[in-house]
Amino acid sequence: MTKPQLREISAGPAGLKEEISDFKRRRISEEACHLFYANGYEGATIDAIAQRLDVTKPFIYSYFKNKSELLFEISRTGIELSLEAMRQAENKSGSPADQLKLLVDRVLRIILDYQEYIVVYEREEKNLSYEQARTIRKQRSLFDHRLAALLEAGCKSGDFAIQNTAMTATTIGGMMTWVAFWYSPDGKWAEAEIISHVMSMVGSVVRSNIAAPVPAG
Repeated sequence: MTKPQLREISAGPAGLKEEISDFKRRRISEEACHLFYANGYEGATIDAIAQRLDVTKPFIYSYFKNKSELLFEISRTGIELSLEAMRQAENKSGSPADQLKLLVDRVLRIILDYQEYIVVYEREEKNLSYEQARTIRKQRSLFDHRLAALLEAGCKSGDFAIQNTAMTATTIGGMMTWVAFWYSPDGKWAEAEIISHVMSMVGSVVRSNIAAPVPAG
C-alpha cells in the first residue's frame, strides 16, 4: 500500500512537532487498517495494534480516544482523497471529457493504493456511530453531486450523451469502488491495465471516447 505523504507545514519547532504528531497518527491508523482488514473490526483490539507498533496502549489512546475513532479515521480516508481528486479535475483546463478522464484516473489510483481502507469502510460501516457514518455519507453524496455536475456540463458541451446524470454519477462511483474488492497486487492484471479497462467502461457509460489513461503525476 502506498504510504500517505507528509503534508507541507511551516518551519519551526511547532511545525516539526505537528509533523511528528501527524506521522504517528498515520502509522497508528495504517496498522489498525491492516488488522481491521485481516481480522475484522470486532476481531481486532487496541492491544494488537499496540503490539504491531511496539508501543503501549496509552500511546494509542493519546492519539485516538477509542477503536471507533480509529475506524472513522480509516473509513473517511478514501472519500477525502477522492474529493481532492475531484477538485483537481474541476480545476483542469480542457473539456468535460478531459476532466472526467483525469478524475477516473486519479480516483482509481487512490482505490488501488488504499485498497484496504476502502474495503474496511465498506465492510465495517455498520460499526461506525450514527454521526460518523452520516459524515462520510454526506461526503460521498457531495462527490456524486459534483460528478453529476461534471457529467451535466459534458452533456451541454456535446462530450457526453446521458439521460440521467445523477444516476450515472452513482453508477460510475460504484464501478470504481468495486475494484477494491477484486484487485490483487499479485494478480494477473497490472494497475495500468485495470485503469485502462475501467476508463473504457466509463467511456461506454457516458458514450464518450475517454479510454486513454492519464499519466500519473
